[in-house]
Amino acid sequence: MTALPPAGVLVTGCAGFIGMHTAERFLAQGVAVIGVDDFDPYYAVTLKEARLARLAGRPGFRFARVDLADAGATARLFADGGFTRVVHLAAQPGVRYSLVNPGAYFTNNLTAFGHVIEGCRHARIAHLVYASSSSVYGANHTLPFSEDQSVDHPVSLYAATKKANELIAHSYSHLYRLPTTGLRFFTVYGPWGRPDMAPMLFTKAILAGEPIRVFNNGKMRRDFTYVDDIVEGIVRVAAKPPGGGEDSAPYAVYNIGNHEAVELETFIATLERLLGRPAIRDYAPMQPGDVPATYAAIDRLAAVTGFAPHTPLGEGLARFVAWYRQYYGAPAA
Repeated sequence: MTALPPAGVLVTGCAGFIGMHTAERFLAQGVAVIGVDDFDPYYAVTLKEARLARLAGRPGFRFARVDLADAGATARLFADGGFTRVVHLAAQPGVRYSLVNPGAYFTNNLTAFGHVIEGCRHARIAHLVYASSSSVYGANHTLPFSEDQSVDHPVSLYAATKKANELIAHSYSHLYRLPTTGLRFFTVYGPWGRPDMAPMLFTKAILAGEPIRVFNNGKMRRDFTYVDDIVEGIVRVAAKPPGGGEDSAPYAVYNIGNHEAVELETFIATLERLLGRPAIRDYAPMQPGDVPATYAAIDRLAAVTGFAPHTPLGEGLARFVAWYRQYYGAPAA
């Protein structure tokens, strides 16, 4: 077997949901990974530790505990080097939490992003791929959401920070010819998911016989995207830095979604079937900062990478439920 190089890619947020899966995929392809995380206690640190345990000890993986909002620590990370590409997934997630703790978004999504992109500039990184979000589309009513649409009117602070990341990345691509690609993720779900997201919240409540909060009285549609499809897109995009030209920056933004707007009631009904138990619905009005529908146009992603997310919701949720039962010890129906 060919020896792995010292390091090939830096994956920030490697103990996170998407970060762990992304690091696993690179390692499986024989690409060495430096993983970074600071174990922010936004949700159970034990889950993050369990994710990291899946990576620790694997050939080609090295871990560094770094708070990317610490300018000195981040600069040292890049000075130590050993990687030519960066996949920046560390961030403060969640629309609703931004109403409670806005400071976390300024620190983790703006300050930390600035330190990372500065590190990329000085280290002459070949390609920075970073997580944006479908939330940047705000209250756009034209579906599916296309990268050509205006995203100048975010309806949550979380969305505003992600749009700011895209603007900052464009300026660095223009000024320093740093290749950057932003990926607008659409409602990612799957094994090892975050406890604050609908699949985990609903599954826990349904199994416990407790009500689930169903916002906007159930009149919601989401482009649910299975995590393996997200990771496939990330890995393929990382290998294709935008070139730009004399009059254009080496900059790109792509949607990654399943290209299907699924009714929330359909999502709940699928979970009920897989869990073998009915959900007790507690209907509620729309939450501030939320949007009624998301739906991704994925033509650009497919044209550049030759890949389009395709995992059916029933198949992806079945894998999620199997993992949930195993991880949390929940009995079968």
